[in-house]
This record gives sequence, C-alpha cells and structure tokens, in this order.
Amino acid sequence: MSEKRSSFSGKLGFVLATAGSAVGLGNIWRFPYLTAKYGGGIFLLVYFVLVITFGFALSCAEILIGRKTGKSAIEAFSTLNKKWSFVGWLAALVPVIILPYYSVIGGWIIKYLVAYSTGGAKAAADSNYFSNYMGQITQPIGWFLLFLALTAVVVLLGVEKGIEKVSKILMPALVILIIFIAIYTICMPGAIEGVKYYLVPDFSQFSATTVLGAMGQLFYSMSLAMGIMITYGSYMKKDVSVSSAVHQVEIFDTGIAFLAGLMVVPAVFAFSGAENINKGAGLMFMTLPKVFDKMPGGAIIGLLFFIMVLFAALTSSISLMETVVSFVCDRTKLNRKLACLLVFLLCIVLGIPSALGNGVTGVWDSVKLLGFSFLDFFDFISNSVLMPIVALLTCIFVGYVIKPKALIEEAELSGKFSGKRLFTIVIRYIAPICIVLILVFSVREALGYTKV
Repeated sequence: MSEKRSSFSGKLGFVLATAGSAVGLGNIWRFPYLTAKYGGGIFLLVYFVLVITFGFALSCAEILIGRKTGKSAIEAFSTLNKKWSFVGWLAALVPVIILPYYSVIGGWIIKYLVAYSTGGAKAAADSNYFSNYMGQITQPIGWFLLFLALTAVVVLLGVEKGIEKVSKILMPALVILIIFIAIYTICMPGAIEGVKYYLVPDFSQFSATTVLGAMGQLFYSMSLAMGIMITYGSYMKKDVSVSSAVHQVEIFDTGIAFLAGLMVVPAVFAFSGAENINKGAGLMFMTLPKVFDKMPGGAIIGLLFFIMVLFAALTSSISLMETVVSFVCDRTKLNRKLACLLVFLLCIVLGIPSALGNGVTGVWDSVKLLGFSFLDFFDFISNSVLMPIVALLTCIFVGYVIKPKALIEEAELSGKFSGKRLFTIVIRYIAPICIVLILVFSVREALGYTKV
C-alpha cells in the first residue's frame, strides 16, 4: 500500500517552503549581475512589473495543477490528460539534471564557509584560491557529497517535519542576514554611486534585451518549469488561497533578490569598479572575497555572507531533491526512505563529473560535451533548453487543452481568485510568446551568439 500523501501544515508552511525553493543562488549572484549588465534601475523596474504579471500567472498555473491532482508533475499531467503526460516527464527531467551540479556549487559554498570560519579569509581573497581548489579531486568531491547529504537528511524527514520546519528557520534567518549585510554595504565609502546606479532607472538603457533578461531571471528565480511548484502544490491544503500564497512567495523571492543587489552592486562599485561585476562563480567566489578583505571586519562579514548563501542554496536544493523523490514515490510506490536513497545515489553518479569538470580549472575540463564542460553542459541543457520548453508546453496545456477555467475553479475552492482575468490573458497569449523569445535568447547567449 502506498503511503498517505504528506501536506504542509498550512499557508505559512507552504509560503516559506515555496519561497525557500525560489530563493537560491540565482538571487544572490545572478540577479545582481543581470541588474548591472542591463542598466541597473531600469532592469529593476522591468523585473518588478514582470513579477506581478508573468510570474504570478505561471506560478499559479503550476501550483494549481499540483493541488487539483494531488500528484507530482508526471502523474499530474497524466491525470488531467494522458496524451500530455510527456510534459510531466520533461519537467521531471529538469531537477534530475540540475540537482547534482547545483550540489557541486553548494559544496563550493561550504568550502568558503569553512575557510572563513577557520581564519582563512585572507587566503580566500587570493586570486588563485578558487582555481587551485577547483583543480583538485578529493576536495570538490568531498564538499559536494557533504552538501548533498545535508539536503538528503532534510528531505528524508518529510514535508512537515523536514522541509517545512527547516524552511521556517532558514528563511527568516536568511532575511535577517541579508538585510544586515545590505545596510553595511550601502554605508561603505564610495558605495553611493552603486546605490544610485542600482535604484535610479535610466530609461535610455531600456531595450528589448532588458525585458528578455528580466524575464529569464524571473523564470529561473521562481522555480518554474522544474516540477517543483506542481509538487509543492500537491502538498497544499484546499483551504489555502493560491493567489494570496503566490503573492507572498513573490514578495519573499523578489525582496531577497533586491537586497542581494543592494548588497553586491554598491560593494563592487566601491572596491572593484562596475567592470568587475562578473557572472556566476567569478562574482561570488573571486570578486566578493576581495571586497570582504578590504572591509573593516570583513572576515566576519564574509562568514555571515557565506552562511546566508548556504541557507539559500540549501532551501533550493531541498526543493529539487523533494521533487525528484516525489516523482520516484509516485511512479514506483517505494517508501520515502528508499526513494530518497535512490535519488541520493543517482546524484552522486551524475554530480562527480560536474565536480571534476566545472568549467574553471577542473581536472576533467578537457572533456567536452558540445563544447561545454560537464557542469556548463548540464546547466545549458536544463536552464536554456528544457525549462523554457516545459514552460511553453505548460502554457499551451493550460490555455488550450484543459482551459484556464479548470484551474480557476480549483483556485476558487479556497475563496475568490483575485487576478483570474490576468491569469487567463497571460497564460493564453502573453506567456507563450515571451517564453519562445526567452528560449531563443537563452540558447543564442549560451552558444556565444550574443555579446556578453
């Protein structure tokens, strides 16, 4: 007999767990990088507008599919229309690909956290520290396994006792830490120019690429098209207002991304210049330790920063693993412990290539897949190809197969569904066009067709 499906205790548990899923490494380094790249304040303004339109509709659609069926993505699509079950399989594939390499990056964070907590702040600021670490074998694999094990322990504890309980601790702690560091940052000498660039919109910087960049960030930041929102929606009780919960998740996610930008952009302006706001690892693991090294009390600030980033990374990795475990449980009827063990072992097998072929100085970087290192290849396939395709198919499915009315009726089981007209218009007409543009733009950028 299959186990009774778990559920969140209520709205607060759902909101914090879902916000924890949405808040991750993309909020901490990707958002500040894109904000700097696409014009500062104007990017921020465009992003905020898209959050309350594009992000709201897509989040509601996925959560309502999950709540209506009480299933994870594969079974949810199959339940609603067997011919469209393939969309669930594609959605299920995304977290399977992302979780292993995401855990590798999580291992990098633990490495720096340990360095800052053991008096290694000065060493971490050295230009060769990161590349020397990446060029090893045992350390990248060891820290990757530790991060993956921490994720598995929380998932093993279940929805209410594990995911919800940890999210109720980690999310408020993350907010407190990031507010503290942001305030510290904007008070530094020379940071005010970065604050102005970040907050004041310059409409001369507005372009189509600004909108596409903001849509892409929103798309990834809100954990869309990974099966996560469908899975978490399946744990949502029928008396919880979906529209209200989604708005609160958006406030958490957008607020933390905003504070991350307020923390990072002015600091790099002050110490390194705007040209040193690099993408990904270059920002978090190379530039920022140099910033901390120049700060009064920088070793403590650096320690708090990497604690905060670890919180963000863990809440996202937990949601990724939970989604995969839910798929396995639904398809095989295995109990949660066995499903978690199988997923853990699969992640080890898929994660080791990314740990050693990381696109920096990994020992397997000479092995290429379509010209990418292992980690970059998995990132490209999941983020630039599969996720936009899954989101596009989901919009078509909701907009024209089961029709928006089916999900609106589900939403109204818990009261009035505010924004249902906006939901219908975005899902049927606006989102499909936007997602096609995101797909084309992302693939072209990843393949080097656009200037970065």
